[in-house]
Amino acid sequence: MKAHRFKFAIEKMCKVFKVSRSGYYDWLERKPSPTAMQTLKAIQMIKTIYTESKGRYGSPKITRELRLRGMKLSRPRVARLMRLEGIRSIVQKKFRVVTTDSKHNYPIAENLLNRDFKATKPGKVWVSDITYIRTAQGWLYLTIIMDLFDRKIIGWSLSKTLTAKDTVVAAWRMALINRPLRGRLIFHSDRGVQYEFNMPVPISEMS
Repeated sequence: MKAHRFKFAIEKMCKVFKVSRSGYYDWLERKPSPTAMQTLKAIQMIKTIYTESKGRYGSPKITRELRLRGMKLSRPRVARLMRLEGIRSIVQKKFRVVTTDSKHNYPIAENLLNRDFKATKPGKVWVSDITYIRTAQGWLYLTIIMDLFDRKIIGWSLSKTLTAKDTVVAAWRMALINRPLRGRLIFHSDRGVQYEFNMPVPISEMS
């Protein structure tokens, strides 16, 4: 079946919709109102900012950016215009890494440090922790060992895994090279499972 294109005379359409012919042509040639023009400009700027942010900006950030560019609109109005245009921010899940796994069956060492962060000599008190950093290779785990005497980082490691071998053991070996042990040492860390291992060399005290 062929599709038919119907053409209606302007006069007949005006009669059907009960609109005068002069009124129709007046509407056709009428320029948009200042309010309508402002709304169109705001929508265009919202779309531009949204594109520049790669879809991550919602109405609060777009409102702030609009004001920086000289267009003062309230956040509710920006949100309303975004809804009308079907613009929604892309919600990204926050990257969350757990570096401490304290749910293990290893014995918990006594807290020998007891928040006394002063050391009178080097090689007496070391502290360690694991965190994560963003790099060009992605997220990596950073393990550090600090001597509390001079607050110097004497051992560290970067790794893609949280195994004791790649984190604490690697940093520990570097620390022994940079500052060999002589006598008793307090090694203080959190209760992460990575720290519950047999040290390569004996330590008198560990907390």
